[in-house]
Amino acid sequence: MKKTYMVTGFNIVLAVCLVFLLFVYEGPKKSQPGSAKGTETASASAGNAEDLVEKSCITCHGDQLQGGAGPALSKIGANYNQSEIENIIKNGKNGMPGGIISGEDVAVVAKWLSEKK
Repeated sequence: MKKTYMVTGFNIVLAVCLVFLLFVYEGPKKSQPGSAKGTETASASAGNAEDLVEKSCITCHGDQLQGGAGPALSKIGANYNQSEIENIIKNGKNGMPGGIISGEDVAVVAKWLSEKK
């Protein structure tokens, strides 16, 4: 009889551990490239324009900014200045929704795109 309680208790503890691992535990944080060297890594808050565009824009504008579902951005600086591009990013235009990029990152991306002529 005691053996049955011990096995049942062990199974319950094992089941609780599995549930914890499946639903609660997220695992170790992935290290960012460059973090092992002690340097800052590019993130959305760091404001690296190319990384921001890669994360937020290439789905519609293409991986080379050649266009796709959205217009080409490879020479967008010839048509719009930085403040106009910032306005489009913040508020959207035609089929593009506003607010895809926010905060200080808007200015960083707009400056980078305005240089594409």
